[in-house]
Amino acid sequence: MLPVEPVTLGCERVRLEPLTLQHVDGLKRAAADGELWTIRVTSVPEPDDTRGYVERALQGFAEGHRLAFAVIDAATGEVIGSTSFHDIVPAVERLEIGYTWYAKSRQRTHVNTSAKLLLMTHAFETLGARLVGWRTDNFNFASQRAIERLGARRDGVLRHHALRRDGTVRDTVMYSLAAGEWPEVKAQLRWQLDRPR
Repeated sequence: MLPVEPVTLGCERVRLEPLTLQHVDGLKRAAADGELWTIRVTSVPEPDDTRGYVERALQGFAEGHRLAFAVIDAATGEVIGSTSFHDIVPAVERLEIGYTWYAKSRQRTHVNTSAKLLLMTHAFETLGARLVGWRTDNFNFASQRAIERLGARRDGVLRHHALRRDGTVRDTVMYSLAAGEWPEVKAQLRWQLDRPR
């Protein structure tokens, strides 16, 4: 697998730009759309911690395990959320997609499918990943449904796995998609985006 380096990915609807401190104000506005930081099963930054959120993402890149993106509306240039490659393990040609959140008004629209299609295409077809994974809180049912709509397979649950922001310990639901499954999943995602509404 090739090294995961900063890259801008885009299509006619969304653009994924490597996350920088220049995105802090846009992230604050996106998170305020629905006060997303109040949802205990997400990683959305609180308004006063948005800069820290970006700094931690940049530190993750410096340490080699995360590449965070700002999700941008291609038509308006507005920051509408964030997503990341993370838990990057070149030795086994594996990475995960996560730390994903979108402004409430952009949820259940084309945004997640568009962004994930860009990320998975880059992971499988450019980087050469053999497996892409996802993980989510066992009580984040909306996230589980969104991951399943992408064509990922549920691998299982890691019990008593990670701390939530409120100090409670969550179980983590794990999903994955193997390189051999990608062509059919890619065709399905393109069909979902292109079909008449």
